[in-house]
Amino acid sequence: MPRTRNKLDIPRKRARNVSRPQSTFIDQLRAAGVRAQIVANQPSNSRSLRHIRATLAQQEMFLDMELGLGVRFLRWFVALLLLLPLCLITTYTLIGQFSHEALHQRFWVTKEFWFFSVGSLIMCVLFKAGGWIRKAFLFLYVLGHEMTHAFFVFFHLGKVSDMRVSVNGGYIATNKSNILISLSPYFFPFWSVSLIAFYGILELCVKLPEYAYTLFYGMLGITWTFHLWWTLWMIPRDQPDLRENDTFFSLVFIYLCNIIVLSVMLCAASKSLTFGGFFASWWVNAEHFLRITAEWIARF
Repeated sequence: MPRTRNKLDIPRKRARNVSRPQSTFIDQLRAAGVRAQIVANQPSNSRSLRHIRATLAQQEMFLDMELGLGVRFLRWFVALLLLLPLCLITTYTLIGQFSHEALHQRFWVTKEFWFFSVGSLIMCVLFKAGGWIRKAFLFLYVLGHEMTHAFFVFFHLGKVSDMRVSVNGGYIATNKSNILISLSPYFFPFWSVSLIAFYGILELCVKLPEYAYTLFYGMLGITWTFHLWWTLWMIPRDQPDLRENDTFFSLVFIYLCNIIVLSVMLCAASKSLTFGGFFASWWVNAEHFLRITAEWIARF
């Protein structure tokens, strides 16, 4: 929660000849500590709050939390030996299943695929726009970014006491934070999920015409490509969310989660591929990967 400053009662008239007491070096250190707490927005009486933020411009609004050497080593260990193999297996399975659906099941000629592709192409063109269009997209992205943080905080039974959104970045103040809460905006397409929820509720209330579903696939392509492009644009800008969870671990974790989201979208859009079928193919590829890895290790 941002710190409020107490008002100072300054008299209107001051004596000109009254000498001011000189501050000592210790007093200056204490004043510097108070200023640092104000800048960090973490005063001593509210240290239970965490500020999770997105930085689009280079602004040092809050102090970063440095990971210890042991925690950093553990996360590198997990990323290299667990997450990276999962990324390879899932990516290989996704490419194989998409190729099978496109070539043998003619997925590429379905209206779902084409309208989604048209929506993605429209968003790719708009991404290069400037002026007020770019500022509007920036604001929407930051808003979705912070709303995703807040959604995952509520999911973990936490509380959000403050939220700020602007074209230069944003933050939320919360009493709970973890890896999922910090990194969720980079793999959770907030606007796409909002669109799906809106259409789901609308479908329960009224009978939608055929063109409404066509519009839905196009809008889904726009929102998901919006999430992808602006996430890729934002990651290289030295994000505090990534640094606080170790950048290498965060990038591998984000990639894995995005591949899983793409796999879910493929299973949902395809009429022949089921979640069980995708997982069965993934399991076969995982066994093949482990067998090759064991054979390679046995040579040494």
